Amino acid sequence: MPVVLTLLRIKNLALVEELEWQMEPGFIAVTGETGAGKSIIIGALQLLLGERADKSLIRTGADLCTVEAIFTGDDLQRLNPQLIEAGIESCETDLIIKRSFSATGGTRQFINGSPTTLSVLKKLGDELVDLHGPHDHQSLLSPETQLSLLDSFARADEQLDDYRKYYRQLQTLIAEHAALNTAETAREQELDLLRYQITEINSANLVAGEEEEIENRYKLASNSKRLIELASAISSRLSEADDSVLSQLAETQRLLRELERIDSSIAQFSSAHAASVVELSEIARALSTYAEKLDLDPEQLAALEQRVSLFETLKRKYGGSIAEVIAFGKRATERMQKIEGRDAELERLAQEIQKLSGQMNRAGEALHKLRAKAAPKLSENIRRNLRDLGFRQSEFEAKLTALDEPRPNGFDSVELLFSPNPGEPLKPLRAVASSGEISRLMLAIKSALAAHDAIPLLVFDEIDTNVGGEIAHAVGAKMRTLGRDHQVICITHLPQVAATAASHFVVTKDVARGRTFSNLHEVTRKARQEEIARMLGGKSDSALKLAASLLKERA
Repeated sequence: MPVVLTLLRIKNLALVEELEWQMEPGFIAVTGETGAGKSIIIGALQLLLGERADKSLIRTGADLCTVEAIFTGDDLQRLNPQLIEAGIESCETDLIIKRSFSATGGTRQFINGSPTTLSVLKKLGDELVDLHGPHDHQSLLSPETQLSLLDSFARADEQLDDYRKYYRQLQTLIAEHAALNTAETAREQELDLLRYQITEINSANLVAGEEEEIENRYKLASNSKRLIELASAISSRLSEADDSVLSQLAETQRLLRELERIDSSIAQFSSAHAASVVELSEIARALSTYAEKLDLDPEQLAALEQRVSLFETLKRKYGGSIAEVIAFGKRATERMQKIEGRDAELERLAQEIQKLSGQMNRAGEALHKLRAKAAPKLSENIRRNLRDLGFRQSEFEAKLTALDEPRPNGFDSVELLFSPNPGEPLKPLRAVASSGEISRLMLAIKSALAAHDAIPLLVFDEIDTNVGGEIAHAVGAKMRTLGRDHQVICITHLPQVAATAASHFVVTKDVARGRTFSNLHEVTRKARQEEIARMLGGKSDSALKLAASLLKERA
């Protein structure tokens, strides 16, 4: 089953408070008075396609705007590899896309209930919807757009990606070769600097992890005098002074023993006292040993101070830590070896460049063949569509030209040439096409591409601008033809186009409770006839009869 947008739900977007739009396959027309809010439909779809969310679009008085769409169809399964790669649950027959943004500026987006990024949303949207608005006509005049249209028709995405990969790699190697092949003076200056840096780092004999150890030792050594004073003072108070704690405890120990001889029940106190004396003696000995070990000579302290100072100097020059300094030294060594082995490296790069040039040329030639084969087919397809759209004797050609040198998109440029009138030469679009002609050209091109791509939903926002009369009938017929293989949504002001649609929705602007609301509803039978009559200029009997005639032609 082909993919279809079955539901679009909008909440608090511009004039829309809450809207739920259920759709069927085929060609869908959307009409309404100017200013009723038809553009809000396009705005909602653009948000779902990853476009920038402007908080000014949030309905006045609301804090949060939400847009949600449900796509249905078995063909959605072709998107599963892309979904799984993005960490999103795969889909069977339904794909749910939701986006919300708040007045405080926060935005969130979900695919099948899983949070995702705007880039993933945009990439997925490109697979689901092709949206064309009135401001997109000018893009057709761009050489890049014209080449992209031909590549799309030729289904050359894989070949173009291959070519671009080799082209980028080749440009990187060419830049490396040029950087290495610099002037001799600059080369010698860089070598002198590298040698100095490497010598300075290597002479320090740095060891990963030693910085912390040295800094701890230096901290102790620089405070050793005070530490010795404190430890010695404590040891002296405990055991060495005339009135030391231990000498006084010896007297209390004697008294306790005498007391114990009279009353044996206090033996436990005597034992505890003896244990305390032992503990304090151990503390006195340990502190004495600690003070002896701290008695560093001035030369050791100076050496530690010099080492710490060296660390700080190197870190200022080459990195925030000793590990970074060591890494800098390794990079500098590699760079010096490259420069000293410049001739060998230049030869290696030259060989790589030659190899990649061959790969790029083969990829470019494969891409060129696809384009050369597709260009005449695209030209004929568009000529046929143009005849359907009222250009009975027009000429059109996608002219492929070889470039003087490889470019990021291949060896070719393409220019779309058009002649709307017999006897006139083909000229570039920018030189001959009026706005009305550009609209029909874009529709002819979209029709040609639609048969070759898998994008299920085509959205046209007033693509029929500046056309009317019989041409409007032709535009409507072309839209209906597109609707056979795709779901097509067309926002239009032309009754001839709206009358050909399989389903017809009207956007209205209503005022209630002192607020303005945009609403959407489907029109059928009499209501549809009246809407077509309104588009024809009014609901007079003649307009109603003409509307009925247009609808009958559709049937």
